Amino acid sequence: MSPAEFDTLVERALKKIPARFRKRLRNIVFVVEPEPPRPNLLGLYHGRPLTNRSVYDSFHLPDQITIYQGPHERIAKSRAELEKLVEETVWHEVAHYFGMDEQRVRRAERRRRAR
Repeated sequence: MSPAEFDTLVERALKKIPARFRKRLRNIVFVVEPEPPRPNLLGLYHGRPLTNRSVYDSFHLPDQITIYQGPHERIAKSRAELEKLVEETVWHEVAHYFGMDEQRVRRAERRRRAR
C-alpha cells in the first residue's frame, strides 16, 4: 500500500472517534512513519496527557501520535483487517492522550471488543 493510501486509513480512523472526544483533541499532530524505532510497535504517543495539564501551563509544542505503517501491513491479512487494526491503534494512542495508562487502555479495548 502506498504511504498516501495508508494516510487515508489513518484519517478515516480518526474520523471514527466520537465527536465528543475529537473536539477535545487540541495541540496534537498525527504522523505516519514507515517503521517504528523498536519491533512490533504499531503506534506511539509523545506528549503530556490531558489529565496532567493545567490552565497555568505555558505554551508547549504539540503532542504527537505516530502510527507505523510497516507493522500494520505485516500483521493484517486483508485490507479489512488492516483498516480495523489502524482504527484500534488510533483509538489506543488517543486514549493515552486522554491520560489512560497502558493497563487501562487494554481493559477498555477488551470491553470494546466484547460488545
